[in-house]
Amino acid sequence: MKKFLLLSFFTLSFVSFSQTIGLQTFATGFSSPVAIVNAGDSRLFVVQRGGAIRILNANGTVNATNFLTLTPSTIVSGGERGLLGLAFHPNYSSNGYFYVNYTRASDGATVIARYTVSNNPDVADANSGVVLLTIAQPFSNHNGGSLAFGPDGYLYIGMGDGGSGGDPSNYGQNINSLLGKMLRIDVDGGSPYAIPAGNPFAGTTPGADEIWAVGMRNPWKFSFDRLNGDLWIADVGQNAIEEINSAPLTASGLNYGWRCYEGNAIYNSSGCGPLANYTFPVAQYTHAESGGCSLTGGYVYRGTQYPNLYGKYLFSDYCNNRIGYLNTNSIVWTPNSFGGNIVSFGEDINGELYVAGISSGTISKLVDLSLATDDFQKKGLSMYPNPTQQSFTLKNSNLMDLNELHIFDSTGKKVLSQMIHGTELNEISVAQLTPGFYFVSVQEVNGAHFTSKLMVK
Repeated sequence: MKKFLLLSFFTLSFVSFSQTIGLQTFATGFSSPVAIVNAGDSRLFVVQRGGAIRILNANGTVNATNFLTLTPSTIVSGGERGLLGLAFHPNYSSNGYFYVNYTRASDGATVIARYTVSNNPDVADANSGVVLLTIAQPFSNHNGGSLAFGPDGYLYIGMGDGGSGGDPSNYGQNINSLLGKMLRIDVDGGSPYAIPAGNPFAGTTPGADEIWAVGMRNPWKFSFDRLNGDLWIADVGQNAIEEINSAPLTASGLNYGWRCYEGNAIYNSSGCGPLANYTFPVAQYTHAESGGCSLTGGYVYRGTQYPNLYGKYLFSDYCNNRIGYLNTNSIVWTPNSFGGNIVSFGEDINGELYVAGISSGTISKLVDLSLATDDFQKKGLSMYPNPTQQSFTLKNSNLMDLNELHIFDSTGKKVLSQMIHGTELNEISVAQLTPGFYFVSVQEVNGAHFTSKLMVK
């Protein structure tokens, strides 16, 4: 029996807000990046749609050798197909297992496969692949693609409805199909996997054993709140509405409504049940009012660098290229658009967030640009004169081991970079900058960043 959660709907709001969210370019040169994942250490693993997984180090450098490369003989890529997801086993440090989601070269079917790292921690064993699950795809779009381990240790898989438009075969509501669902499997309990006992259709209960939740259209990114384990799912809409779903990890068997509902609006009522059968989104927005077209799910921020963002669910849209977050009873968008077509968020080991621009090939760090000068003052850093016209001096009273300085404009665009030293004084020229407010970020050799405001006259 389906559970019905009484959830209020969030309204859409375009407002200026105190914590101006910005993006700091962290690394460039990627080819169609679609996922950013950490393996429990300082590295980030960037998934490229064409089949490569590349390692992005904490200092912003990218390893020359790919962690893994899947060739065109294995995957078909382009559009909504390709290498789409990556998840590291919770015990990756001891067993070396990681899992990928890709569309198969021969027929476009979704494949969930396990690979193993080699003796070199920066290179996987390309011959270690073991296929766990294969799901036929009737069309080339709506493949979902994300997979992640939940706090319960099980592997969750987001599956689209099989594609075309309007879910013509009603896979989303068919409990005997794995399409249009959130799946959950136990990769440690069987060969190739086992079914967790808490799955709603497990055992003799009618329905596919792997299903965790029903009624998805195309879940493009889901995540778990690292504080309380809540599951957040971004489900891309059909023509008008994008929806954000959330539920406690213990809430099995929920029906999120597609194709009966797009968001909280009726889409196709044929064969649908009473309202109480469905779990409606905790937030939604329309294409008309947002300029968006395709939701990119993110994370609840649990990092420590930006306390103003703590506890907020952050996300984006492929078309309007704005960052949004949930604030009490409304969606708040950045007033500026960032470009690059944001298709993925990633969380590092410390809970700091990054985004991937698929068209720009850029990985950027999400930052709160409203930081006051306290960030500098607490570390014995200061800038003078401020405001300035031609240059300023960075004073490093505590002789921190600094190595880089970056300046960003109010949209988060990097406009100046300079290597600096751990000496007490560093002279920085800003003669090439136009008058306005900027944000100066300095970095220690260990990767820590500190930010303050600068005004150029």
